[in-house]
Parts: sequence; C-alpha cells; structure tokens
Amino acid sequence: MEVIVEHTETIKPSSPTPPDLRHHSLSFLDQIAPPIFMPLLLFFPKDDVLTNQEKLSRIKRSLSETLTRFYPLAGRLRDNLYVECNDDGAHFVVAQATCRLSEVLESPDPENLNRLLPFKLYDLGDLATAVQVSFFKCGGLCLALCVSHKLADALSFFSFLNSWATVARGDGGHIISPVFESSSLFPPMNLAGFAPSTGILKEGLVAKRFNFDAVSIAALRDKFSNDEKVEAEGQGRRPTRVEALSAFLWRRYMESTQKKSDCTSENDKIYTVLHAVNLRPRMDPPLSDRHFGNISRIALAMPTMDTDEHMIVNQVRDAIKEVNTDYVKKLREGEGHLNFMKERAARVSKGEVVPFSFTSLCRFPTYEADFGWGKPAWVGSSALPYRNLIVFLDSRDGGGIEAYANLKAEDMALFEKDKELLSLASSSASPNVEYA
Repeated sequence: MEVIVEHTETIKPSSPTPPDLRHHSLSFLDQIAPPIFMPLLLFFPKDDVLTNQEKLSRIKRSLSETLTRFYPLAGRLRDNLYVECNDDGAHFVVAQATCRLSEVLESPDPENLNRLLPFKLYDLGDLATAVQVSFFKCGGLCLALCVSHKLADALSFFSFLNSWATVARGDGGHIISPVFESSSLFPPMNLAGFAPSTGILKEGLVAKRFNFDAVSIAALRDKFSNDEKVEAEGQGRRPTRVEALSAFLWRRYMESTQKKSDCTSENDKIYTVLHAVNLRPRMDPPLSDRHFGNISRIALAMPTMDTDEHMIVNQVRDAIKEVNTDYVKKLREGEGHLNFMKERAARVSKGEVVPFSFTSLCRFPTYEADFGWGKPAWVGSSALPYRNLIVFLDSRDGGGIEAYANLKAEDMALFEKDKELLSLASSSASPNVEYA
C-alpha cells in the first residue's frame, strides 16, 4: 500500500480561546507520560449518504468546533511544563491510498497501518493533535487520530474522539464539557534526573496483531479459574477477559524468549508486568470521566520466570487492588513516585529489569464514533515505538480481543511461532466486517 499526501493544513478552533485559559499547566502525571502520539485508526466503507468531499468538509468543520471545547489540543507544548493554548490548531493531512479498503482489512498489519498516520509517533515536537484522512480507491476512508500522550490518557482520548463525532453528526445535546484541572490534583514537579522518553525505541521493534475469538478467551478464563492451586488457595473467582489474556501472553513471551541461562546475572533479572489503571474512580472524592488529562497510573506485579498463569492473574489482581485511595494520596505528593520512576528507569536501562506492559482499550467506546455516515467498519492500532507493550482492542463483534504486540525483532521472531500461542490466536485473521 502506497499513501500519497495530497495536502496538509492546520485546523484551528472555531472560536478563540479566552485570554484567561491560554496557559494550561501540565500535571505531574502529564509530565512523566511518554512524549509520543497515541494513535487510533477508524475505517469507513463507501456509502451513499455523503460524497467523500462532503465527509471531508464535515470532518474539518466539526474538528474546528470540537477544538474550541478541548482547547489545549489546539495549543502547543512548552518545555514539558505547560501548553500554550494559542489556537495554532491541529495538524491535518489529506491523502490517497493506492489500494482498496478490502485489501487493508483482509489481514491488517500494524506496520502497514503506520503509513496512514500523519507522523511517526515519536515525532511529537510541540504538537498536541494530528489527524490524517486517507481515501481508498473504492471510496472508503480511514480517519487516523493522534493525540499527544503528554495531554491525555485513553479515557480522555475517547472523550475527545466521540465528542468530535457527536458534533459532526449534529447531536449537540450529548457533547461533554471537559474539565481541565489535573494540575491542581497532581501539581507539576521538577523532573531533573528522569527522562519520560525511557522505553521509546525508534527502530528494532516489530508489531504484530493477534486475534483471539470469544471461544479461545472463554477457554483461557475457564482454565485459570478451574486450576487446582487456585481452588486450594480459595482464589477461584473467574478471571476477566483481560486478566486471562494478559497472563497467557506474558507466559508465552517468557516461554518463547526468556530461556533460563547458566549466567547468574541473566537469571537475576527482575520481571515486571504493568497494567494501566484509571485513577478517576479511585480518587477521594471520585472524579468524573469528564476530567481530562493523564489521570491513570500503572499497577505493577513482579512474577518470576517460573510463575504460572493463574498466579500471574492473582498478582495482577492484587496489584490493581493496591491502586486505591491511599496510593493516590501518596501519588499526589509526587516526590516518592518520581524517585521510584527514576530508579526503575535506571534499572530498565541497565537490563536489570525486564518490563512488560499491557494497555486495555476493551470496553471503551471504540466503535461509537459515528460522524454522520455510520459507525466504523473496523478500528485498529498501528505499530507503537515501545518495547514489550501489548494493546488490547475489542473485536468488531465485541466478543473477541485483538492484541497488538510490540516486541524487539528477535523476540517477535520467537514469540509469533509459539505453538501454544498459535493454538488460540491468529495473526492473519481478517476482521469480520463488511466493507467496500
């Protein structure tokens, strides 16, 4: 697939940002967020509702109106301290893809999907938002949204996306009013000695999409809840889809890539499993979903090379339970967490700690973005510049899960051939969608 850029422009807010809102301070959690774009790609087949030119006009007009409400996303980042809300606008690209939509969706490849993005994800610069609309030869289109992780977590990303879609289809009664006060909840700090870019790799990674259907996921959930050890320890609650799948995938990664070594230093490595956790309901008092920014953190479990799946499920569950109001209270003080981040980053850089991160976008309103010509036929992710990261997205039918794995090339070569993995997942399955 070749993607040819037709033109680029800047979409500014439809109304100027008031002078008293032109300085948006980053919170401590924004500051320590990685300097990358978070991408999502929405694919729409050709239809008879609107022409592509009409769709493009509607996308641009509604983006302009939505940026007025989400004004920091039209600003420019300054020194990892604040956003200058100067209405400079969102970067906007229009492109033509030299293939049909059906060719892309036949077997979506995350590496290939990167061609439909307006930038490399680590080329953040001072931009907060970028969009690319790519038209296919068949008349279908892809809308790719990239939002800076310095400004938003996944929940805030979807708040913006679905507000934008709501404006586009003219359903004004359901547009949220975002709350921008995260810097008062988590005051910014001096990050001297900590690099938020730790973990970002610009080359040497390979991304693959693994599709797990509902039957495979149910089998894993049953397996981990019927284990004799689990029953003996009185921990028989059936794991969630994400708990079961993350435990399974981490175990497959360990079995396929982390062989026991005669070298003591290799066997002394510390393995960590990280899950992103939304802090809003864990605050005292709880925050609404309208609160915009990075209001999430990671739950950290530390299994060993020999830890089996059911124990990983329990460790992750316990780690998430520990992200409670007491955790948030300490986090708001900032300094202790920053020191922990510095120490952990140093150990990761030295190879003493091997992190493995999971981000679940399951149960988010992934397929609700209707811009006025129907919901997307398929929603996918691109390759991400982060080693040992797996992102979960609901499949189109809502029962299965698509897992986007980003690993070092040599690890992926082993991981993608793992027989137990391939007994439950397909890396070449086509999304079960109708398209032009």
